[in-house]
Amino acid sequence: MNTKKIKIKTPELRKKIILNLLNDDNSVSVQEIVDECKASEATIRRDLSELEEKGLLIRTHGGAIKNTATENLFSFSSKMNQNMENKEYICKIASKFINDNDIIFIDCGSTISFLPKYIYKKEITVITNSLPVVSELINFDNIKLMVIGGEVLNERKAIYGPSAERAISHYHANKAFIGSDGISLARGLSSYDENESLITLKMAENADEVFLLCDSTKIEKDSFVNFAPVSIIDYVITDKDLDPKLISKYKRNNMNLINILVLQ
Repeated sequence: MNTKKIKIKTPELRKKIILNLLNDDNSVSVQEIVDECKASEATIRRDLSELEEKGLLIRTHGGAIKNTATENLFSFSSKMNQNMENKEYICKIASKFINDNDIIFIDCGSTISFLPKYIYKKEITVITNSLPVVSELINFDNIKLMVIGGEVLNERKAIYGPSAERAISHYHANKAFIGSDGISLARGLSSYDENESLITLKMAENADEVFLLCDSTKIEKDSFVNFAPVSIIDYVITDKDLDPKLISKYKRNNMNLINILVLQ
């Protein structure tokens, strides 16, 4: 009797497989996904529905097709242009927590890309994988700039990969300034991009204090990959548009949430 067990794939892994199949062929059938994931049709149809709700694909009779309307939704330039005013204000708040002689990690989030304009006069060491951050700070002699090595992804304007993750492990910072595509008290931090989430997590693990910079549209929202619990965060810095009920909810859960309402 064959007792070989089939390894069950997690929902996150199944969804990643579905999106990879769509990237390869632009369309995929339910049966193809069933064969690849070793899951039931009912499970796969549920996965497709959840991905469609997030705008990542369009369901068809018997399968799904790529949603070309949102194909570039998660590119760096696209994300940069969303909620720009709030992102700038968030970075202005964050800059108040950076002191001379600090060693800081800055990841490649679109919100954090506005941080250099508020810290370029400080005497600090910056460790980053963000090409826009490097571009903004490279000409200032008062800033010691450490660039993480690895694979450059043009669409995200950042450096990723196993080499980058190993490099971060060799550093220690006083503070890490990170972003995410979503945060919820129940499921933690989430990202659309798994590579990006691995870098963010590695920076958080190697810093004394972790500051999450995210605009209010991302709070109590989930993205594709859940990559860390909220317990890794010391401070959440967001904007004035956050629902007061959410502010109260986060404070009841002992989260240090900072926004314009707190600062005034």
